[in-house]
Amino acid sequence: MSGPRAIVLFAHGSRDPAWRAPIEAVAERMRQIQAGARVVCAYLELTEPDLPSTVNQLFAEGVRAITIWPMFLGTGRHAREDLPRLVEELRAQHPAVEFVLQPAIGEHPDVLETMARSALG
Repeated sequence: MSGPRAIVLFAHGSRDPAWRAPIEAVAERMRQIQAGARVVCAYLELTEPDLPSTVNQLFAEGVRAITIWPMFLGTGRHAREDLPRLVEELRAQHPAVEFVLQPAIGEHPDVLETMARSALG
């Protein structure tokens, strides 16, 4: 499949509006690193926008390839069960879109290295 691409940073969500700041900061930094990158955030619950709304908006904008990065430290129930089920539903609704679901960001070797070095000071 070809066409415009997007990256969705997918996080849990919280009632606390300040909670989303770090996720939004990562998205902004990605846009700074790669000018023109289409990077958006979506949330499982308690915070808007949710993933289906985000995908619907991207699809309406002509995006036909979406990479989803779960912004979780590990692969818990949300990353292992809820998110894959949600992505399968989105695939059924948008067969013209290529979805790539990445593993939990906290399990990526570069992230583990950065966290370890940061914690050591």
